[in-house]
Amino acid sequence: MSSSGVEDDDALPISGLQHLAFCPRQWALIHLEQVWVENGRTAEGRLLHERADLPGESRRANVRAARGMWLRSERLHLTGRADIVEFRPEPFPVEYKRGKSKPTDCDTVQLCAQALCLEEMLQTAIACGAIFYGSPRRRQEVVFTPELRARTEELAATMHRLYRSRETPAAQPGAYCSNCSLVHVCLPQANAQQDGAARWVARQVRSLQQEV
Repeated sequence: MSSSGVEDDDALPISGLQHLAFCPRQWALIHLEQVWVENGRTAEGRLLHERADLPGESRRANVRAARGMWLRSERLHLTGRADIVEFRPEPFPVEYKRGKSKPTDCDTVQLCAQALCLEEMLQTAIACGAIFYGSPRRRQEVVFTPELRARTEELAATMHRLYRSRETPAAQPGAYCSNCSLVHVCLPQANAQQDGAARWVARQVRSLQQEV
């Protein structure tokens, strides 16, 4: 996914939701401070997306597949590009990821956001989609439950609030830090605080809800 620069009230990239769900500090370093470091994992993921994102269409049996389809939600102020949207004929978004399924919901949130954009754009309901993981090279179906939809919308609102505040959260060291290409920029041990990243996000969501 990619997006050009944005103003406070403009759409933010869908891919940012994946970063925010994984680690709020990672999101801020990438999207507020414009920090990016390539490693083996990110390079593999970038190459995988470059192949999947090539715009075009293909047809197999009764399924039409659109690659690199641009998405936008005016309601959630999100934009981005889907790796593949299959039309069966109902839309079925497919996101490509290197490696294995993650223990957190960061990938499913990103896919759900794509579905929410498609629902708004096409005025239709989308029940499920899939994430294709490079290991073990198979699809994992994702059902867009009410809980996942609510989680995605809450994260989208939190992301916009953080973008406006320009706040970079303190680090919360964890095992996941070893999988982050920004670990040597973030310096999680040096920038840690007692409170956890998950609790920090929860506070932001509660604060946002109180403002509404």
